[in-house]
Amino acid sequence: MSTATVERGIAIESIEEMVARFEPDDLDLPGGTARIRLEVADGEDFDVVIEMPEARLEPASGRPDALLTADERTWARIADDVAGGMEAFRRGRLRVRHDLHLGVGLLAATSGSREPGRLRFDRIETPDHEIAYCEAGEGPPLICIHGLGGTKASFLPTLAAMAPEGHRVIAIDLPGFGDSDKPHAAPFDAPWYADVVLGFADALGYERATFAGNSMGGRIALELGMNHAERVESLVMLAPSLAWLKERPWNWLLKAPLPRLGYLQPTPRMLVEPVVRRLVPGGDRGWTAAGVDEFLRSYLTPAGRYAFYECARNIYREEPYGEEGFWTRLKKLGPDSLFVWGREDVLVPIEFMRHVERALPRAVHLELDCGHVPQLERPETTHEAMASFLG
Repeated sequence: MSTATVERGIAIESIEEMVARFEPDDLDLPGGTARIRLEVADGEDFDVVIEMPEARLEPASGRPDALLTADERTWARIADDVAGGMEAFRRGRLRVRHDLHLGVGLLAATSGSREPGRLRFDRIETPDHEIAYCEAGEGPPLICIHGLGGTKASFLPTLAAMAPEGHRVIAIDLPGFGDSDKPHAAPFDAPWYADVVLGFADALGYERATFAGNSMGGRIALELGMNHAERVESLVMLAPSLAWLKERPWNWLLKAPLPRLGYLQPTPRMLVEPVVRRLVPGGDRGWTAAGVDEFLRSYLTPAGRYAFYECARNIYREEPYGEEGFWTRLKKLGPDSLFVWGREDVLVPIEFMRHVERALPRAVHLELDCGHVPQLERPETTHEAMASFLG
């Protein structure tokens, strides 16, 4: 490792210590190169330049692929313990922007840990897809599935909380999102994604697993429970997407192949990003800002836009009733299930809970004062409930 001559201080010593521990096997970097900026809020900034399998420290210059910002004391804590870094991230003392896959992946690759259950970023080939994922912990598998427009990064607090509870926690990027492949033509509906997730579990060697899903990921987890119960230990649904019960006035229009317009839609970042951040409350700060960054990484690609629009269309158009309707099938759900609802959720209103209670009298329910992403907005209560349910 080569290091610029800089004034000695807590931050540079901590950062040098981190980079000296760089372990390329713990960072998923298909392109082989990256520049990651480490900003010191009360000091000098540095870049970690990665050219696999090595990393070196340089003075900050140019546009970085990912940006990590913390004060000197937080950098020192991160150098001592990557779990402390994840806690700093959760509490907002460490900010990660642009590419969370790279930013948090660097923390994993410089943790110095060689334990089997350490935080790792990787990817795996299934018969049909290349799936990016991150994992931590040892024990029975808990596979986490993100929501529409999200990525595995939305489950980073879950990895930090549930890995010490005796689980191998694995958060995936669904095809079409994050760092997984982006098919140019696929159904992008819950049954298709359920098969994708089972192919991922097969590639890891798991016959059965517990599945946790947020929003669209919750709908996919439910599909696994309804259609592949023999592969499911239990289910955790975090504000899951459910079939609409009210009239869908635009259903006729969405029968047309509108998602293909995503390939033609002009999307200059300078125009799209401000609009998205205004539409999402808190879109310019904290976890929400990082989540918007992750959304934009996929949405600004034609294949990513296609996947987003097709998923949204399938969610809107799902039939609620009839022999193959969602609510008809839900009554036959077998695995034990925990549902976590947000009282302030405007996407899946908590009123849906009473419909699920009627369909699944044995299911466990938790109401929280939060919106649509409980594991980010109320992580302690959400993960305590998960640990108790899975215990």
